[in-house]
Amino acid sequence: MGIFDLSRRSLLRRLGGLAVTPRVLFGGAAHAQDHAQDHALEAEWLATAGVAGGFAPVVLAPDRTATAVGSGTQRMHWVEPSPDGRTAVAVARRPGTSAVLFDRRAGTVLAEFEPGEGRVFSGHGRFIEGGRRFLAVEIERASGQGIVTRRVVEADFAIEAEWASAGIGPHDMLPVGDALIVANGGIEPHTPEALGAEVAGASVALIDALSGATRAVIALEEDLASLSLRHLAGTPDGLTVLAAQDLLADGVARPLVYAVEEGRLRAFDAPEEEWRGLRTYVGSVAVDASGAYVAAASPRGNRVAVWRRDGRFIGSLTLVDGCGLAPTRAAGQFLATSGLGEVALIGVDDEGVGVIARRQQPMRFDNHATLVLM
Repeated sequence: MGIFDLSRRSLLRRLGGLAVTPRVLFGGAAHAQDHAQDHALEAEWLATAGVAGGFAPVVLAPDRTATAVGSGTQRMHWVEPSPDGRTAVAVARRPGTSAVLFDRRAGTVLAEFEPGEGRVFSGHGRFIEGGRRFLAVEIERASGQGIVTRRVVEADFAIEAEWASAGIGPHDMLPVGDALIVANGGIEPHTPEALGAEVAGASVALIDALSGATRAVIALEEDLASLSLRHLAGTPDGLTVLAAQDLLADGVARPLVYAVEEGRLRAFDAPEEEWRGLRTYVGSVAVDASGAYVAAASPRGNRVAVWRRDGRFIGSLTLVDGCGLAPTRAAGQFLATSGLGEVALIGVDDEGVGVIARRQQPMRFDNHATLVLM
């Protein structure tokens, strides 16, 4: 664990930890207009961050200036923009018990909803059916078993169906065609449960999006069993990439980025020193607008690494405590954010990777960033 990761976790503790009363997290929707912006926000990306007094969803403008929306006591993690072109949902990270719907133009919180009884959110969710339904990844407190809930947006995100995620400790989930790909992380690295553990028990499950039936479960080979499978990104033409974290810090250079293919996980290629440089931890993964390049960020390793979509390694660069990653609207570009408030624009081609521009913001960004829909 590096000094910058310790700073991030210490900050989270100082800012209030994780509450268990989500209904008052942001003061309720009735007070939303009290905190409206004096002008409409132009959202190019969405993120979450630690801000003065707590945590908040964040709207990032095309010039990469950032505006926080509300403030609460639970650490927000992933932000999912709705296809309606106006709203988005920020989901609290495990063991979070709140998700927040907000207006990304007005900068106001509209509503909140909770996980199912006896469960916590894992930090991720996705809109489906043109924004009429929302899928959330949840974890049973007692057993660690995963649940995917399907919620009706117009019914205040009420649960209409739920299915087993076919694994323990699910973290991220991605709709692909008529299926859902769920990254069941197993034991989460750098938690009390991970002390002394050598097998994460992770898997990738393919679930039918209509019935919830499990179509397939893919596990890593025995020599990679210490990896926790955590984050997903994809392209419209079917590429799905997966990022991992390692329970073990034994000096073995295990691959931490994979392509999800039918019946198997294909490791991306990189020199051993590059895998070691990620310090056993990839906190975010993204694919550029062209679908040609894949980026992975490690706040522990203070770097962003980039590959071609076929898994060929291109290069890496330093970004201290950098974790959030999202494509821009241009081919060969990524937005990256850091726990120290930096927002960087990264450019890549087949020959290398570099920083195009940097901007500092007065907040500490969490693990993810998202490009909004037009």
